[in-house]
Amino acid sequence: MTWKTTDYTGWGRVHSATGQLARPERTTALAALVKATPAPALGMRRSYGDACLNDGGRMIDMTRLDRVLDFDPQTGALHVEAGAQIGQLLKIFSPKGWLPPVMPGTGLATVGGAIAMDVHGKNHHGAGSFGVHVTEITLMTPNGPKVLTLKKNMTLYKATIGGLGQTGPIVSARLQMLRAKGDVMIVTERRVEGWDEFLALLDASEATYTVGWIDATARGDQLGRGILEEAETGAGLVPAAKRGKRIPVDAPGFALAPSVIRMFNAAYWRRVPDKGRTVVKPIDDFFFPLDKVHDWNRLYGKTGFHQFQCVVPIEAADALRAMLERIAGSGLASPLAVLKRMGAGRAGYMSFPMEGYTLAVDFPNRSAAARLIGELEAATVDAGGRIYLAKDALAWPETVRGMYADFSAWSKAVKSADPHGHYITDLVRRLKLRAA
Repeated sequence: MTWKTTDYTGWGRVHSATGQLARPERTTALAALVKATPAPALGMRRSYGDACLNDGGRMIDMTRLDRVLDFDPQTGALHVEAGAQIGQLLKIFSPKGWLPPVMPGTGLATVGGAIAMDVHGKNHHGAGSFGVHVTEITLMTPNGPKVLTLKKNMTLYKATIGGLGQTGPIVSARLQMLRAKGDVMIVTERRVEGWDEFLALLDASEATYTVGWIDATARGDQLGRGILEEAETGAGLVPAAKRGKRIPVDAPGFALAPSVIRMFNAAYWRRVPDKGRTVVKPIDDFFFPLDKVHDWNRLYGKTGFHQFQCVVPIEAADALRAMLERIAGSGLASPLAVLKRMGAGRAGYMSFPMEGYTLAVDFPNRSAAARLIGELEAATVDAGGRIYLAKDALAWPETVRGMYADFSAWSKAVKSADPHGHYITDLVRRLKLRAA
């Protein structure tokens, strides 16, 4: 297997790395790699910060191991290689009446990445995280494949789901897919006037899929205004999804000037009529709207961007409101801001979700944004919440460990699985998650 020296970045383009990458095409090639030179695995590098980087070291690119190994059309049980993309699975199985159980905001995320970050989606309030639906994981160890389930190697199974890739490369997984009524989405959109109304609507929603876009520039009486989307699968004909556009160059700085963002957000909020509306959308348009714009991360310019995402308990909603007030007052927020209600479903020791509210906001990579995110992370700690490590590029070691009550159990399992630290990545190194 050939190792190729490569320059690569996380999706936020703030952190970068140079190192050797190998791309095995078969499980046998992966086994030989891990036996000779154990190294962390990576997928499509959609983690925003440095979770998918190993500067100066080696990484195993899993994207060619993307085959569907088995599928039961009666039960929805799927066995798939770790490099398969969530969006590919959606296209293959939605016409057959089945969906990936949980889908993050991009269809380019791989199954292995979805497990390593225990991703959540627009149905978390009902379905829980991705790992909840994973019935079996096969890891590649230096001694060969190792199968993990809740009954077999349970500790390692829970350390792998949401475990940041620290237990070794995932070869394949068995998932329980979800039934769907069809391969289109029936989406009800409504304008929301402010924060309190937004939380009330999220709490009351009985839809399978629910997500809120929030105007992170609105202040005063308009604080927390936005658009709530509630959706169900359906059957019918809709126009084909439009071909994706590509961002050919890095956007200039003035494109994200506060005045421009405020105008855009106001217009976007008003695009939904006063009385709301129901529309039918192609299924991938609903789940992965940003994937239609290839390389959309270039909209933030050469220096990249940060995303801050936290979740706080239900009883800490006022703390989240105070964070939004701080964001709105900063003039730093981009149009990409999301508010969701989360349920309790999580599967791993280091899984992000908790029952409560999650807020995600993008910021251009500026020194003022870094300071603001530091303040928001401190407020998250005070509120008893946690930040999402798939999005993080700035947190400090002392910030993170206290957010995850099962950190010690994860640490012990990882040390046993990888005593020599072969799978340490830049994020793990920065946060000192494997340090004594």
